Amino acid sequence: MQDFDVVIVGAGISGVSAAYHLQQSCPNKSFTILESRKSIGGTWDLFKYPGIRSDSDMHTLGFNFKPWIDEKSIADGPSIKRYLSETIAENKMHEHIQHESKLIAANWSSESNRWMISVEQQGHVVEMTCNFLMMCSGYYNYDTPYTPDFAGQQNYQGQVVHPQHWPEDLDYAGKQVVVIGSGATAMTLIPAMAEKAAHVTMLQRSPTYVAARPDHDAIANTLRKFLPGSVAYAITRFKNTQMQKFLYGKMRSEPEKMKKVLVGMVRKALGPKYDVEKHFTPKYNPWDQRLCLVPNGDLFTSIKAGDASVVTDHIDHFTADGIALKSGETLKADIIITATGLNMQVMGGATFSVDDKAVDFPATFSYKGMMYSDVPNLIQTFGYINASWTLRADLTSEYACRLINHMDAKGVSQCTARLREEDMDMPARPWIEDFSAGYMQRSMQTLPKQGDKDPWRNTQNYALDKKIIRKASLEDGALVFGPTDLTEGHVNASMEKAQAAA
Repeated sequence: MQDFDVVIVGAGISGVSAAYHLQQSCPNKSFTILESRKSIGGTWDLFKYPGIRSDSDMHTLGFNFKPWIDEKSIADGPSIKRYLSETIAENKMHEHIQHESKLIAANWSSESNRWMISVEQQGHVVEMTCNFLMMCSGYYNYDTPYTPDFAGQQNYQGQVVHPQHWPEDLDYAGKQVVVIGSGATAMTLIPAMAEKAAHVTMLQRSPTYVAARPDHDAIANTLRKFLPGSVAYAITRFKNTQMQKFLYGKMRSEPEKMKKVLVGMVRKALGPKYDVEKHFTPKYNPWDQRLCLVPNGDLFTSIKAGDASVVTDHIDHFTADGIALKSGETLKADIIITATGLNMQVMGGATFSVDDKAVDFPATFSYKGMMYSDVPNLIQTFGYINASWTLRADLTSEYACRLINHMDAKGVSQCTARLREEDMDMPARPWIEDFSAGYMQRSMQTLPKQGDKDPWRNTQNYALDKKIIRKASLEDGALVFGPTDLTEGHVNASMEKAQAAA
């Protein structure tokens, strides 16, 4: 049986960050990375659809320890995967990665202070053990995307494709394409496909906020000419995180003003004759859902050229050759792309238990958005919804290493987040608040709760997280170091509290 000090689940951005920081800060710890796919990269290996790219700038989506030096700051998928591969090679991580290895179950044993984990490897289940488990597998189901049931879909004679399962041999040249959806995936696909397709139509139920920006960061590219790469990267990273913070704050504090700014930018790009009110003016406030980034305004260029169009309507049913809308209009389509979103998945779909008692994650409280009440030696990486994922991933990796070293210094092998007496009356709140995106709302009941005070908040605030994660004392009374009775009434009371709130 394989035994490690630490097991990292996932070899995407989060897992590579965890492995790097573990090598640097805990060099004596043995570890392995379990990757369910045949290749590294996570999201950037899974998605193959045309135009796949980041919707965050690479100076913040990149790691804090490896400068992004390409000219483009809004990068395509292959470039991001290459960046991850370079990071793995430079730090000799390949020898630690076990491919086609999917975590299916994990049970914490208080008797041995170890996780007993079951891993499916190429059709066989193998057992492993570790003291500390780092879940870096992202937040969505890699196997099953979200696709609504469309009436009459069985009658459609064309091809239906979900971007998560993109066929490499899909030929859309000269064809009529309808893309259902108006999120980041749809707005990436449409200008990319419009280059070859006869016409691409974005069919949306309601508009999304769209912001155009250059795919090059002129300041970053200028700084690299005069400064060492790491210095230029650090300055650009600081600039961009501050800008993200400022813009997000403005949009939350002055939503009507910023709504006019965003919609005004679209109106300027598409001209006064375009019905921006109907197609690009959402009813919700900015950042109630993620903004969609349009690099260099490529979507607007495709629309103005007549290669793409937007239809705002509801689907009535599929026909043999397209889609019939509630308005009575019919859209002809040779190919229909269902860019309808993803399904979230807690802990990569694995089952968890503590001393053979199943963990009900919705009945736990989130400790700093990383650990869960009464679940020992487990940290999960979950990035930001309002900023780059990697900002939070790096913070989480740093914290995990600090915690592991602190446990060693205390001579203990168990650490558990537990509600204190003063925490027992705090309200249980959704893990992510004030975010109405469908994929999140569909899955909120499966996620842990958060409280209204530290360390039980999941702040989604990078500046604040740097203080409460990177700098705050580990000895806060909520982290219990050493053996603890995980079956006593305290645990039951905290779980009952969260269940009642749910």
